[in-house]
Amino acid sequence: MAAPVGGQILSEVLPYLEINKKLDEEEQQTSVEVPDVRNKTIKEATQILKENGLDINVNIDGEFDKENTIVTEQLPKPGLQIKSGTKVEVYVKQS
Repeated sequence: MAAPVGGQILSEVLPYLEINKKLDEEEQQTSVEVPDVRNKTIKEATQILKENGLDINVNIDGEFDKENTIVTEQLPKPGLQIKSGTKVEVYVKQS
């Protein structure tokens, strides 16, 4: 019986205190859209991700040439909203 009353009180008090508004603003500031880096070189993908506030993790064993290694797939997928600073996992093929 107290739950509905408590919920109503919080729904009226929290907006007054602007708590939800502050949380929404923080989420918008730290959320970025994942760019599409497929069919780009590792060097290009790294630059694009960096410009968007993201990091890169290349999924390959051993050494690779940043100039000639092409990204074939990425996770998370392009267009998704993620937190700034998140690492984007890229899969590659070497030419």
